[in-house]
Amino acid sequence: MDVDTRLLRYFAAVAEEGSLTRAAQRLYVSQPALTKQIRRLESALGTALFTRSRDGMALTEPGRALAARVPGLLAGWETALRETRAAGSRADRVLRVGFLASAANEATQPIIAEFARRRPDWRAEMRQASWSNPSAGLAGSDVDVALVRLPFPGQEALRVVELFSEPRCVVLPEAHPLAGRETIDFRELRDEPFVAAPPETGPWRAYWLAADERDGHPVRVGAVTAQPDDWLTAIANGYGVALAPESASRFYTRPGVVHRPVTGVGPSRVGVAWDPADDADPVVRDFVRCCRLVCART
Repeated sequence: MDVDTRLLRYFAAVAEEGSLTRAAQRLYVSQPALTKQIRRLESALGTALFTRSRDGMALTEPGRALAARVPGLLAGWETALRETRAAGSRADRVLRVGFLASAANEATQPIIAEFARRRPDWRAEMRQASWSNPSAGLAGSDVDVALVRLPFPGQEALRVVELFSEPRCVVLPEAHPLAGRETIDFRELRDEPFVAAPPETGPWRAYWLAADERDGHPVRVGAVTAQPDDWLTAIANGYGVALAPESASRFYTRPGVVHRPVTGVGPSRVGVAWDPADDADPVVRDFVRCCRLVCART
Protein backbone atom coordinates (compact mmCIF):
# COMPACT_ATOMS: atom_id res chain seq x y z
CA MET A 1 0.00 0.00 0.00
CA ASP A 2 1.34 3.45 -0.98
CA VAL A 3 0.81 6.46 1.29
CA ASP A 4 1.56 10.01 0.16
CA THR A 5 4.25 11.60 2.37
CA ARG A 6 2.07 14.72 2.53
CA LEU A 7 -0.55 12.70 4.43
CA LEU A 8 2.11 11.66 6.93
CA ARG A 9 3.17 15.29 7.39
CA TYR A 10 -0.43 16.29 8.03
CA PHE A 11 -0.85 13.42 10.49
CA ALA A 12 2.33 14.42 12.34
CA ALA A 13 1.20 18.03 12.66
CA VAL A 14 -2.18 17.06 14.11
CA ALA A 15 -0.56 14.55 16.46
CA GLU A 16 1.92 17.17 17.73
CA GLU A 17 -0.60 20.00 18.03
CA GLY A 18 -3.50 17.93 19.37
CA SER A 19 -5.80 20.25 17.44
CA LEU A 20 -7.00 20.45 13.85
CA THR A 21 -7.21 24.24 14.09
CA ARG A 22 -3.63 24.72 15.28
CA ALA A 23 -2.29 22.11 12.86
CA ALA A 24 -4.08 23.78 9.93
CA GLN A 25 -2.56 27.14 10.89
CA ARG A 26 0.90 25.59 11.13
CA LEU A 27 0.53 23.89 7.75
CA TYR A 28 -1.07 26.94 6.06
CA VAL A 29 -4.07 24.89 4.87
CA SER A 30 -7.77 25.18 5.64
CA GLN A 31 -9.19 23.09 8.48
CA PRO A 32 -11.74 21.31 6.21
CA ALA A 33 -8.94 20.36 3.79
CA LEU A 34 -6.83 19.00 6.67
CA THR A 35 -9.78 17.03 8.07
CA LYS A 36 -10.34 15.48 4.66
CA GLN A 37 -6.70 14.39 4.37
CA ILE A 38 -6.65 12.85 7.86
CA ARG A 39 -9.77 10.86 6.99
CA ARG A 40 -8.13 9.79 3.74
CA LEU A 41 -5.13 8.44 5.68
CA GLU A 42 -7.36 6.63 8.16
CA SER A 43 -9.29 5.09 5.28
CA ALA A 44 -6.08 3.93 3.59
CA LEU A 45 -4.84 2.34 6.82
CA GLY A 46 -8.23 0.91 7.76
CA THR A 47 -8.16 2.22 11.30
CA ALA A 48 -8.95 5.35 13.32
CA LEU A 49 -5.85 7.35 14.24
CA PHE A 50 -7.56 9.96 16.43
CA THR A 51 -10.51 10.27 18.72
CA ARG A 52 -12.22 13.62 18.24
CA SER A 53 -13.73 15.65 21.06
CA ARG A 54 -14.38 19.25 22.05
CA ASP A 55 -10.95 19.26 23.69
CA GLY A 56 -9.14 18.37 20.49
CA MET A 57 -7.62 15.36 18.79
CA ALA A 58 -6.26 12.48 20.88
CA LEU A 59 -4.23 9.66 19.37
CA THR A 60 -5.69 6.17 19.42
CA GLU A 61 -3.44 3.17 20.07
CA PRO A 62 -2.81 2.71 16.30
CA GLY A 63 -2.26 6.46 16.07
CA ARG A 64 0.40 6.36 18.77
CA ALA A 65 2.14 3.50 16.96
CA LEU A 66 2.24 5.51 13.73
CA ALA A 67 3.28 8.72 15.50
CA ALA A 68 6.32 6.96 16.92
CA ARG A 69 7.54 6.07 13.42
CA VAL A 70 6.54 9.01 11.24
CA PRO A 71 9.27 11.53 12.22
CA GLY A 72 12.01 9.07 11.33
CA LEU A 73 10.27 8.09 8.10
CA LEU A 74 9.91 11.69 6.97
CA ALA A 75 13.44 12.64 7.97
CA GLY A 76 14.82 9.64 6.12
CA TRP A 77 12.81 10.45 3.01
CA GLU A 78 13.94 14.10 3.02
CA THR A 79 17.55 13.02 3.38
CA ALA A 80 17.25 10.51 0.56
CA LEU A 81 15.50 13.02 -1.69
CA ARG A 82 18.05 15.76 -1.04
CA GLU A 83 21.06 13.45 -1.48
CA THR A 84 19.70 11.92 -4.69
CA ARG A 85 18.98 15.27 -6.28
CA ALA A 86 22.29 16.71 -5.12
CA ALA A 87 24.15 13.71 -6.52
CA GLY A 88 22.44 14.25 -9.87
CA SER A 89 23.42 17.92 -9.86
CA ARG A 90 27.02 17.14 -8.96
CA ALA A 91 27.24 14.54 -11.71
CA ASP A 92 26.03 17.12 -14.23
CA ARG A 93 27.98 19.96 -12.55
CA VAL A 94 24.79 21.97 -12.23
CA LEU A 95 23.90 24.16 -9.23
CA ARG A 96 20.12 24.52 -9.03
CA VAL A 97 19.30 28.09 -7.97
CA GLY A 98 15.72 28.88 -7.01
CA PHE A 99 14.42 32.42 -7.16
CA LEU A 100 11.28 34.49 -6.86
CA ALA A 101 10.21 37.31 -9.17
CA SER A 102 13.27 39.53 -9.87
CA ALA A 103 15.61 37.40 -7.72
CA ALA A 104 18.43 39.71 -6.51
CA ASN A 105 17.39 42.49 -8.91
CA GLU A 106 20.24 43.97 -10.94
CA ALA A 107 22.76 42.00 -8.87
CA THR A 108 21.50 38.66 -10.25
CA GLN A 109 23.52 38.60 -13.48
CA PRO A 110 26.77 39.72 -11.79
CA ILE A 111 26.27 36.97 -9.18
CA ILE A 112 25.92 34.33 -11.91
CA ALA A 113 28.94 35.77 -13.74
CA GLU A 114 31.05 35.70 -10.57
CA PHE A 115 30.00 32.11 -9.92
CA ALA A 116 30.98 31.17 -13.50
CA ARG A 117 34.38 32.80 -12.94
CA ARG A 118 34.94 30.83 -9.72
CA ARG A 119 33.50 27.58 -11.06
CA PRO A 120 34.05 27.57 -14.86
CA ASP A 121 33.17 23.89 -15.08
CA TRP A 122 29.80 24.38 -13.36
CA ARG A 123 26.54 25.95 -14.52
CA ALA A 124 24.04 27.82 -12.36
CA GLU A 125 20.57 26.69 -13.47
CA MET A 126 18.01 29.34 -12.53
CA ARG A 127 14.59 27.97 -11.52
CA GLN A 128 11.79 30.47 -10.95
CA ALA A 129 9.19 29.61 -8.31
CA SER A 130 5.66 30.94 -7.94
CA TRP A 131 4.59 33.03 -4.97
CA SER A 132 2.83 29.97 -3.58
CA ASN A 133 6.35 28.61 -2.96
CA PRO A 134 8.13 31.46 -1.14
CA SER A 135 11.14 29.29 -0.22
CA ALA A 136 11.77 29.16 -4.00
CA GLY A 137 11.97 25.37 -3.95
CA LEU A 138 14.23 24.86 -0.93
CA ALA A 139 11.45 23.48 1.27
CA GLY A 140 10.91 20.59 -1.14
CA SER A 141 14.60 20.02 -1.93
CA ASP A 142 13.93 21.08 -5.53
CA VAL A 143 16.95 23.44 -5.55
CA ASP A 144 20.36 23.61 -3.90
CA VAL A 145 20.30 27.30 -3.00
CA ALA A 146 17.76 30.11 -3.41
CA LEU A 147 17.47 33.87 -3.76
CA VAL A 148 14.50 34.74 -1.56
CA ARG A 149 12.48 37.58 -0.09
CA LEU A 150 12.36 37.64 3.72
CA PRO A 151 10.48 36.63 5.74
CA PHE A 152 9.14 33.37 4.34
CA PRO A 153 7.59 30.26 5.96
CA GLY A 154 10.12 27.75 7.26
CA GLN A 155 13.16 30.03 7.03
CA GLU A 156 14.10 29.26 10.64
CA ALA A 157 14.99 25.71 9.54
CA LEU A 158 17.36 26.99 6.83
CA ARG A 159 20.56 28.98 6.62
CA VAL A 160 19.77 32.51 5.47
CA VAL A 161 22.14 35.39 4.75
CA GLU A 162 20.56 38.79 4.14
CA LEU A 163 22.11 40.48 1.11
CA PHE A 164 20.38 43.86 0.89
CA SER A 165 17.10 45.64 1.53
CA GLU A 166 15.02 48.08 -0.47
CA PRO A 167 11.94 50.18 0.28
CA ARG A 168 8.51 48.86 -0.50
CA CYS A 169 6.19 50.70 -2.87
CA VAL A 170 2.48 50.44 -3.62
CA VAL A 171 1.19 49.33 -7.01
CA LEU A 172 -2.17 50.80 -8.04
CA PRO A 173 -4.49 50.91 -11.04
CA GLU A 174 -3.72 53.99 -13.11
CA ALA A 175 -7.26 55.32 -12.51
CA HIS A 176 -7.04 54.97 -8.70
CA PRO A 177 -7.74 58.25 -6.81
CA LEU A 178 -4.31 58.05 -5.12
CA ALA A 179 -2.37 57.26 -8.30
CA GLY A 180 -1.49 60.91 -8.88
CA ARG A 181 0.30 61.26 -5.54
CA GLU A 182 4.09 61.38 -5.39
CA THR A 183 4.11 59.47 -2.07
CA ILE A 184 1.33 57.61 -0.25
CA ASP A 185 1.02 56.94 3.48
CA PHE A 186 0.07 53.33 4.17
CA ARG A 187 -2.67 54.48 6.54
CA GLU A 188 -4.54 55.72 3.46
CA LEU A 189 -4.45 52.19 2.01
CA ARG A 190 -5.60 50.13 4.98
CA ASP A 191 -9.22 49.99 3.84
CA GLU A 192 -8.36 49.26 0.20
CA PRO A 193 -8.83 45.78 -1.28
CA PHE A 194 -5.44 44.11 -1.78
CA VAL A 195 -4.20 41.61 -4.34
CA ALA A 196 -2.77 38.87 -2.11
CA ALA A 197 -0.57 35.78 -2.31
CA PRO A 198 -2.26 32.38 -1.72
CA PRO A 199 -3.39 31.77 1.91
CA GLU A 200 -1.08 28.76 2.36
CA THR A 201 1.97 31.05 2.20
CA GLY A 202 1.14 32.27 5.73
CA PRO A 203 3.77 34.77 6.97
CA TRP A 204 4.74 35.63 3.38
CA ARG A 205 1.16 36.68 2.55
CA ALA A 206 0.83 38.55 5.85
CA TYR A 207 4.05 40.48 5.23
CA TRP A 208 2.99 41.66 1.77
CA LEU A 209 -0.40 42.66 3.19
CA ALA A 210 1.50 44.65 5.87
CA ALA A 211 -0.47 42.85 8.60
CA ASP A 212 1.79 44.25 11.33
CA GLU A 213 1.29 47.85 10.20
CA ARG A 214 -2.52 47.83 10.12
CA ASP A 215 -3.17 48.70 13.79
CA GLY A 216 -5.99 46.19 13.92
CA HIS A 217 -7.63 47.17 10.63
CA PRO A 218 -8.87 44.02 8.89
CA VAL A 219 -7.46 43.05 5.50
CA ARG A 220 -9.71 43.23 2.45
CA VAL A 221 -8.61 40.77 -0.23
CA GLY A 222 -9.77 41.66 -3.73
CA ALA A 223 -7.94 38.90 -5.59
CA VAL A 224 -5.44 36.07 -4.99
CA THR A 225 -2.57 35.45 -7.43
CA ALA A 226 0.62 33.38 -7.48
CA GLN A 227 2.39 34.77 -10.57
CA PRO A 228 3.61 38.30 -11.42
CA ASP A 229 1.63 38.51 -14.69
CA ASP A 230 -1.63 37.54 -12.97
CA TRP A 231 -0.82 39.96 -10.16
CA LEU A 232 -0.33 42.88 -12.54
CA THR A 233 -3.48 41.99 -14.45
CA ALA A 234 -5.56 41.92 -11.26
CA ILE A 235 -4.26 45.35 -10.24
CA ALA A 236 -4.78 46.84 -13.72
CA ASN A 237 -8.36 45.52 -13.72
CA GLY A 238 -9.08 47.30 -10.45
CA TYR A 239 -9.42 44.29 -8.17
CA GLY A 240 -7.05 45.80 -5.63
CA VAL A 241 -3.74 47.44 -4.84
CA ALA A 242 -0.56 45.71 -3.66
CA LEU A 243 2.70 46.32 -1.88
CA ALA A 244 5.85 45.41 -3.78
CA PRO A 245 9.61 45.95 -3.65
CA GLU A 246 10.68 49.31 -5.07
CA SER A 247 12.44 47.39 -7.87
CA ALA A 248 9.04 46.22 -9.15
CA SER A 249 8.77 49.59 -10.90
CA ARG A 250 11.73 48.49 -13.05
CA PHE A 251 11.00 44.78 -13.47
CA TYR A 252 7.19 44.60 -13.42
CA THR A 253 5.42 47.30 -15.39
CA ARG A 254 2.48 47.30 -17.78
CA PRO A 255 -0.08 49.78 -19.12
CA GLY A 256 -2.76 50.69 -16.60
CA VAL A 257 -0.54 50.20 -13.54
CA VAL A 258 1.50 52.75 -11.56
CA HIS A 259 4.07 52.39 -8.76
CA ARG A 260 4.28 54.93 -5.97
CA PRO A 261 6.57 55.23 -2.91
CA VAL A 262 4.77 54.32 0.32
CA THR A 263 5.55 55.38 3.88
CA GLY A 264 4.62 53.60 7.09
CA VAL A 265 5.85 50.12 6.11
CA GLY A 266 9.23 48.47 6.52
CA PRO A 267 11.61 47.56 3.68
CA SER A 268 11.77 44.35 1.67
CA ARG A 269 14.84 42.21 2.38
CA VAL A 270 16.56 39.92 -0.10
CA GLY A 271 18.61 36.95 1.05
CA VAL A 272 20.35 33.81 -0.11
CA ALA A 273 19.25 30.58 1.59
CA TRP A 274 20.33 26.95 1.67
CA ASP A 275 19.78 23.77 3.68
CA PRO A 276 22.02 23.33 6.76
CA ALA A 277 22.91 19.87 5.43
CA ASP A 278 24.83 21.65 2.66
CA ASP A 279 26.96 23.80 4.97
CA ALA A 280 30.10 21.92 3.91
CA ASP A 281 29.23 21.76 0.20
CA PRO A 282 32.02 23.75 -1.52
CA VAL A 283 29.86 24.69 -4.53
CA VAL A 284 27.01 26.02 -2.39
CA ARG A 285 29.52 27.91 -0.27
CA ASP A 286 31.07 29.45 -3.38
CA PHE A 287 27.67 30.61 -4.62
CA VAL A 288 26.90 32.23 -1.25
CA ARG A 289 30.31 33.96 -1.36
CA CYS A 290 29.49 35.28 -4.83
CA CYS A 291 26.18 36.66 -3.57
CA ARG A 292 27.81 38.42 -0.64
CA LEU A 293 30.68 39.78 -2.71
CA VAL A 294 28.52 41.19 -5.52
CA CYS A 295 25.89 42.67 -3.21
CA ALA A 296 28.57 44.31 -1.05
CA ARG A 297 29.79 46.16 -4.16
CA THR A 298 26.37 47.51 -5.13
